[in-house]
Amino acid sequence: METREARLGRLWLRSMRRGTREMDLILGSYAERHLERMDDAALTAWEALIAEDDHMLMRWLLGVEPSPAAHAALVARVAEAAVGLTAPE
Repeated sequence: METREARLGRLWLRSMRRGTREMDLILGSYAERHLERMDDAALTAWEALIAEDDHMLMRWLLGVEPSPAAHAALVARVAEAAVGLTAPE
């Protein structure tokens, strides 16, 4: 059975190493700020979200397409937290 520490490490790494730099920034930043405080149910929801395709995640985060109901609340929180993260300096 995977320990909480191992799970957090695995999810953090998966959040930081995505297919695009934008998703690295958005998901990695959110994970860095929130993963350790998540309970098991929230970690399971995060794990399901980051298992999704980066292209679809970006479309949901930008509001191009509505996210599935199972991800809607978490996508909204991530999108809100991401405001300004990928803006040029």
